[in-house]
Amino acid sequence: MVSNNLFLEILLILIKIAVVLGIVLLHAAYTVYAERKIIGRMQARLGPTEVGPYGLLQPIADLLKLLTKEDIIPLEAERLIFLVAPLIVLTFAIVNLSVIPFHPSFIIADVNIGILLILAGASLAVYGIILGGWSSGSKYSLLGGLRSAAQVLSYEIPLGMSLAGVILAAESFKLSDIVNHQAQSFFGMNAIPQILGFIVFLICAFAETNRAPFDLPEAESELVAGYVTEYSGFRMGMFFLAEYISIYVMSLLIVHCYFGGWTLPGWLLTIFPPLKFVPAPLILLIKVYFFVFLFIWVRATYPRYRFDQLMSMCWKILIPVSLLNFLIVAFLKRGGF
Repeated sequence: MVSNNLFLEILLILIKIAVVLGIVLLHAAYTVYAERKIIGRMQARLGPTEVGPYGLLQPIADLLKLLTKEDIIPLEAERLIFLVAPLIVLTFAIVNLSVIPFHPSFIIADVNIGILLILAGASLAVYGIILGGWSSGSKYSLLGGLRSAAQVLSYEIPLGMSLAGVILAAESFKLSDIVNHQAQSFFGMNAIPQILGFIVFLICAFAETNRAPFDLPEAESELVAGYVTEYSGFRMGMFFLAEYISIYVMSLLIVHCYFGGWTLPGWLLTIFPPLKFVPAPLILLIKVYFFVFLFIWVRATYPRYRFDQLMSMCWKILIPVSLLNFLIVAFLKRGGF
């Protein structure tokens, strides 16, 4: 009986993993299509139109192209590390999905330290970028890897400090507990009382994912393609896939920590009672889509920061503001709010 129950539990976990991976990989592929379409429209272009109706088969064509292209390894590269580096980045991007709840009853691993695991996974993923840049044997790749290391390690401080306010308010590291705490609070979300923490976290999310205007590790005008310069074929695709999965991880984290996850604020349901009948997964999906669109929108509108501006903003502005947010939350918590 025990062995049967264990087998069923393992089978259920494997099914959940397959479902989450399938949905996220499909979303990542078509986010590239959506990004090309949206940015094209913003620049008075059409974007992909040729492959399939309205270019809808373009992601499949891109995937086939990457799989069939030659996997080139530079002569000066450290072969083993060069081959493993993209796998490290992609693995930790996918692992972060395991502790994120997609529904009150649908989560792969509902652990008590969910936020800590996500921060740890994001920290370890940067090792793959550093190793990929160093092992390529190219000065452009090395500079891209070093930039990514300095950028991610710096911005993880205010990112973690902004999340500390959320954790203190909910008194839990578990994402499902944080969502439930917001549902029971007066505002129904942390973004209103912790507006400073939300703004800091949002800025840090762009830096954490190496997205514009903080895409300095891949700055095409300076470093060709940064740490990806010497990669080709499916290994280059693994880097880009990890980037788009990280966008969804950060968007889910923003939604769960600051916008109530799959719940809606009580005051909003009072004003619009029909919203009570909207399925929880659809609520979560709409919120996540909004922030994914925000990532695309910012890329199309904001110029790239200089590296000294990037670091200066982190140490002189974001860290003090995130600390101020934490002190405000601690004061309100002590006062019983």
